[in-house]
Amino acid sequence: MSVLVVIPARYASTRYPGKPLVALKGASGTARTLIERSWRAACEVKGVDRVVVATDDDRIREAAEAFGAEVVMTSESCFNGTERCAEAFDALGGGYDIVVNLQGDAPLTPHWFVEDLVKGLQGDPMAEVATPVLRCDGRALNGFLEDRKAGRVGGTTAVFTKDRHALYFSKEVVPFTSEVYADTDATPVFHHVGVYAYRPAALGAYPRWSAGDLESLEGLEQLRFMENGHRVLCVEVEAKGRQFWELNNPEDVERIEQMMIEMELE
Repeated sequence: MSVLVVIPARYASTRYPGKPLVALKGASGTARTLIERSWRAACEVKGVDRVVVATDDDRIREAAEAFGAEVVMTSESCFNGTERCAEAFDALGGGYDIVVNLQGDAPLTPHWFVEDLVKGLQGDPMAEVATPVLRCDGRALNGFLEDRKAGRVGGTTAVFTKDRHALYFSKEVVPFTSEVYADTDATPVFHHVGVYAYRPAALGAYPRWSAGDLESLEGLEQLRFMENGHRVLCVEVEAKGRQFWELNNPEDVERIEQMMIEMELE
């Protein structure tokens, strides 16, 4: 099955304007922009036929083309990354069996997360969308809880059925647990990793639906599929010693840089 990876990136982020062009220093001290690090992560994924950056901003286009990325210009009216992926897919003329949305704020995404995601969608003919989930250790969960206490959104959590079909996604920490966990403890909370794999029919239908109440309240694009009765498969992935964090707030820059140093990522 042919696979297209689209990296949606917009400059006018509500929480962090200009985020795709923020520089992050790795273990060697080399500074690369967030969009370049996300593109490099996409290029490491095996079995991908094409990787493109989708943006509506010339500053991002110029930066992406400078480091060698293929860029598809999309409209400013795209409400979220999924709508931008749908528009980019159409602009490219379709022709791919699976479209992966590797969001441009997740530079620490390991290649096997995306590879496992594609395999999961291929293996479940009833699923129209798939997304990875990662079981939180105590360190990650405590980080989420600290962020919420400080009024920040540290990440998204997911709950799902026994056959891994999503029940809900939230920027609150769900499910609730009163347990206290050490950094290395496994917890019952799953971190939703901001990557999606779509079948073209589901992706094409998405922009025609209006945003529902849950999507609007949570600010989570995947809830639009669920609010319209479409099945989202949660694919559990393994960290394999890698730390994972998304860049949602300015405070996350230092956290991600520290993680890259600890994991010796350049």
